[in-house]
Amino acid sequence: MRFQRVSKAVALGAVLALSITACSPGGTDAPETSETNATQNGGGGGTEANTTGLADLGDITTKDDTISVSVGAPEFISYNGFTPQTYSTYNSAITDRMFAGFSYFGTDGAIYPNEDLGSYEKVSDDPLVVEYTIAEDAVWSDGTPITVADAVLAWAVQNTNLDAGDGAIFNSVSQDLGNTVPNGPEGEASGKKFSVTFNAPDPDWQIQTWMLHPAHVVAEQGGLSVDEFVEAVRGGDAAALKDAADFWNTGWTTDPGTLPDAELMPVSGPYKLSSWQAGESVTIEANEAYYGTPAATKNLTFRFSADNTMVQSLQNQDLNVIAPQPTVDTLTQLEALGDAVVVHQGDTLTWEHLDFNFIEGNAMTNLELRKAFAMCVPRQDIVDNLIKPLNPEAQVMNAREVFPFQENYEEVVSAAYDGRFDQVDIEGAKAILEEQDAVGTEVRIGYSAPNERRTNQVAQIKSSCDEAGFEVVDAGDPQFFAPGGTQERGDYEVALFAWAGSGQIASGQNIYATGKPQNYGKFSNEQVDAEWETLAGSLDPAVHLEQVKKIEKLLWDELYGIPIFAHPGLDASSADIDNVRFTATQNGIVWNAEQWLRAE
Repeated sequence: MRFQRVSKAVALGAVLALSITACSPGGTDAPETSETNATQNGGGGGTEANTTGLADLGDITTKDDTISVSVGAPEFISYNGFTPQTYSTYNSAITDRMFAGFSYFGTDGAIYPNEDLGSYEKVSDDPLVVEYTIAEDAVWSDGTPITVADAVLAWAVQNTNLDAGDGAIFNSVSQDLGNTVPNGPEGEASGKKFSVTFNAPDPDWQIQTWMLHPAHVVAEQGGLSVDEFVEAVRGGDAAALKDAADFWNTGWTTDPGTLPDAELMPVSGPYKLSSWQAGESVTIEANEAYYGTPAATKNLTFRFSADNTMVQSLQNQDLNVIAPQPTVDTLTQLEALGDAVVVHQGDTLTWEHLDFNFIEGNAMTNLELRKAFAMCVPRQDIVDNLIKPLNPEAQVMNAREVFPFQENYEEVVSAAYDGRFDQVDIEGAKAILEEQDAVGTEVRIGYSAPNERRTNQVAQIKSSCDEAGFEVVDAGDPQFFAPGGTQERGDYEVALFAWAGSGQIASGQNIYATGKPQNYGKFSNEQVDAEWETLAGSLDPAVHLEQVKKIEKLLWDELYGIPIFAHPGLDASSADIDNVRFTATQNGIVWNAEQWLRAE
């Protein structure tokens, strides 16, 4: 993967959708990974990777071939995958191949520089100043040089201070850079060098997003020259930028199967959009103007396949790489294919959770009802029945910002959580419902369907919580995460999905702090906000650890939601596809898809 999505998490619908967390207070511990039937680099051989980053493939020429992959069934949404409505693991699996960033995550969450695009260097700690250099030969696929103007656009879309009177003009999933870096990228707009000065320490400074979409396209669609666009951004002239922002927000989102004009979609990464078959697939093809290491294979076709069809498609060679929802049946089916496939397994930085809806008028704004629901959710049974068969070491997850396989997990949990919801307490939940005169309260659990494991989870929750006096409704919906869908409308009491992260430090602020883009349920707590501000303003791992303890305790006391388990990773690839490598991070099995190659 070349494009680094902000320090934000991604929501997983089927594994699930963007949006974020997986912070690692005190440093990231590498999850354990294992490979069944093959080595880490894939079944057919390929190039052995000696780091957790991209392998050195040496001098390669793009092979005229097509590799087919599926990461799930949801439809492709947009060339712009950086809005709250389009930022999902499904969309990012495609768009991340198309855009270059200054850094990327290795398989264990370690941060690596992307030297194809350029370089960066921290030149001062107080204030925090970072200097960036864009490679001289770095160009968009239409031949336009990649310049400082493109970094200015990346800053603009994340700057809520660009407000035309009715809110920020850019609808970005990340909204922190306007205040974090008040002056934005400093440098000649047409040049290749810029610096950024932070107003406070930023523990995630290496993965802030300074390169997104083409400024020359956004400017032109807004009726501006590039210089006029940059001048308006730097001058805070939101009115002059309104048309450009409107295009950035929606101009690349079209009806399924219809791509925008090619001249509106130049790319900075190794692949570009080629074709879109609505409901079936999107194909991307090698960017012949790419200035870095060429893509190993000319075409990658992303098929929208239901989880329960993936193994058969892999066996039939209709698919070459799959990322199904991990289930016992899926693992059994894959193992039955023997040496024809490579099974990739390991711990991941993705975790399942139930989030309450705090929108005014929703039943779950009542803390007592949230407690009652937490009392009846059979978390241990869910883990025992659905997760332990895949990972015998799996356990109920009692934190949000650290994972059970990480070094600081027990320390954080012991400081933040007293075990009050470890055991199902039907009688206790029933007593609360009776006291609140709330027996029969309907709880619609929304999730992205179809999803066998989530359907099974809801069934287990319904069996338990209905006994306590709730009326649980399976509200699974294929459009749950779609723009205008159930989640965006707030049409649920509880949302069931997963955040997929990569070991960021402060990304959770975008989920739990008041008014943040990924705070879908509209949770708000002043103390939680303040504790996040302290964490996000420090470079000290000791401060990060202590703040996470405080935040986790507040989130338990206020019952923002209920963590359930860390996802076991399960992917598979045909034995003749080289360089397919498992990753624990939010980027998933496609993280290095530009290196995939069919063996001769």
